[in-house]
Amino acid sequence: MTFPKINPTTTTAWKKLEKHFETIKNKNMNFWFDQNPNRAKKFQINWKNFFVDFSKNKITEETMKLLFSLAKETKLKEAIHQQFEGFPINETEKRAVLHTALRKKEKEKEVEETLERMKSFSDSVIEGKWRGFTGEKITDVVNIGIGGSDLGPKMAMEALQFYKNHLNVHFVSNVDADQAAEVFKRLNPETTLIIVVSKSFTTLETINNAKIFRKWFLKTIPKKGMMQHFVTVSSNLEEANKFGIGKKNIFPMWDWVGGRFSLWSAVGLSLCCGIGFNNFCKLLEGAQEMDEHFKNTDFKENIPVILGLLSVWYNNFFEVETEAIIPYSHYLEGLVPYLQQAFMESNGKNICRNGEAVPYQTGNIIWGSTGSNAQHAFFQLLHQGTKMIPCDFIGFKKSLHQDQQSHDMLMANFFAQTEALLKGKSKAEVIAENNHKNPENTLYTYKVFEGNKPSTTLLIDQLTPKNLGSLLAIYEHKIFVQGVIWNIFSYDQWGVELGKQLASVIYENLKNKEITKDFDSSTAALLNAYLSS
Repeated sequence: MTFPKINPTTTTAWKKLEKHFETIKNKNMNFWFDQNPNRAKKFQINWKNFFVDFSKNKITEETMKLLFSLAKETKLKEAIHQQFEGFPINETEKRAVLHTALRKKEKEKEVEETLERMKSFSDSVIEGKWRGFTGEKITDVVNIGIGGSDLGPKMAMEALQFYKNHLNVHFVSNVDADQAAEVFKRLNPETTLIIVVSKSFTTLETINNAKIFRKWFLKTIPKKGMMQHFVTVSSNLEEANKFGIGKKNIFPMWDWVGGRFSLWSAVGLSLCCGIGFNNFCKLLEGAQEMDEHFKNTDFKENIPVILGLLSVWYNNFFEVETEAIIPYSHYLEGLVPYLQQAFMESNGKNICRNGEAVPYQTGNIIWGSTGSNAQHAFFQLLHQGTKMIPCDFIGFKKSLHQDQQSHDMLMANFFAQTEALLKGKSKAEVIAENNHKNPENTLYTYKVFEGNKPSTTLLIDQLTPKNLGSLLAIYEHKIFVQGVIWNIFSYDQWGVELGKQLASVIYENLKNKEITKDFDSSTAALLNAYLSS
């Protein structure tokens, strides 16, 4: 069974969507709400601890009917089956895509064994049984990685700070040594555990930072002490051993788990130490429940399918280029950078699964920030700018610290912003607000809000490890839906290779302080300016 390879623009549904788009593109959503008192009920989903409202989108029942037909014609159902069954759907790298297998109830033996090791290891560190070379208990854990080996565990650790234990977890990713230098200020080598996360154990930034930490460590503690202080998550045992990390301290990575979807594996070891194994398992459980929902639920009630189809609708018919994600929780500050990598590295592709250039737009630009801070940053553009930017608003019914007044204030802003984007404010309303004084006042024009701006609301009971797992899985599966519809391979990442190749060549030039390669004139001038300093 081969993975579907269907140009979506050749389908009957796509052609019907093009015609349908012409009939509704200038319609105002407020008119639809006025015409249909049940509109909100038509476009909402209640699933476990999630309430998803997508009624404030530029859609009708006919729109959704045609989008579901598009999913059917592009064989989304068959594609979902192939992913979960372990078919090598990442064809350019000849790999399966099975991060979902990491959180299945009935896990494969190697996954179960790794989880048992993670439990044993994290428990011993948390309980003080795993001690440093001098006999001191571990107080700090440093995760050294980049990309998915950093963004995933870092985001989740920040999101679940409420559940953290006494261990301090730090993250070092940037090859900029200043980041490591600042982390050193907060560490004692005798009480620090370092986790190096690199599948190949050759990633330039990660290995360079690992060497910096090793050098710092060996200033105080002899080399034989590394066994108590250095652990790695990698598939390259040989290179890890050369570095000085013993076999017992190596946790596995598998080629069927992409880096940006690896949080659920041993890549989450630092998170496991920071929040405890039980909370880590709840994270897996939440994701697993969303996996089942995505795999088994009819498309009409399927959260990731609907979110993915809405994204295609805006991207390919309204020609929208960006999507904003706005979580109303300070804990989710790292969610947008995490999702930026997940979406833009997955679906930023210009070659389709047939090996030809795609004749339509694919991946959107993902951006955003936390509310209500974002309201005082970029909401001016959302409300009165010239661009259409669909927004996902993510909020929680209950706060974690039980300050009800502050939480009500936060959520009042949350609900108000989606209503303001929808309704806007007419000039007549502005004049009325000013008691109809000077109706010709030109200043009133500047106070008008067009409204009719699309948004989707995800209202979740509370920010728990389980609910976070479900939320992340929603977006993972949304990426999959988009990729299937757009007929691209979402799980390779060849686009990151060229810059890395050129960087290694340039580094040799900088190290030798001589420009030897025939660079373009701009790059050559920049390199000479750098070397002349």
